Amino acid sequence: MSTKQTITVETNVAVSPAQAWEVWTSPEHIIHWNFASPDWQCPAAENDLREGGKFSWRMEAKDGSMGFDYCGTYEQVVAPEKIVKRLDDGRMVEITFSAEGEGTKVVETFEIEDMNSADMQRAGWQAILENYKLRAEG
Repeated sequence: MSTKQTITVETNVAVSPAQAWEVWTSPEHIIHWNFASPDWQCPAAENDLREGGKFSWRMEAKDGSMGFDYCGTYEQVVAPEKIVKRLDDGRMVEITFSAEGEGTKVVETFEIEDMNSADMQRAGWQAILENYKLRAEG
């Protein structure tokens, strides 16, 4: 990662690293967890999971009032352990999956953006991670 300020969020999921990886990377799962609150949704996800591959995950309010595409390029893909990606705005994100006990520890570190407070960004990314945990364990 670079010298920009980063935030780290994490969770433990009661599934194997391979299962955790599958739920994180498969569009049919992503659309069910990639949003921070119940009034948002992820109606579409495209994922070319390889170094140099692109991803585009649509995030939008269910009422249609706002939305955006969470997009970027994969810089490093080491299945089922690590993903490094560069968002289209230049920020870096790193996700690691490590076996811990009977489950998997998922750690996500991201460079913050300037539009929202660090606390708001931490809360939003953690909420998405908790949705992911529910999907992975469901």
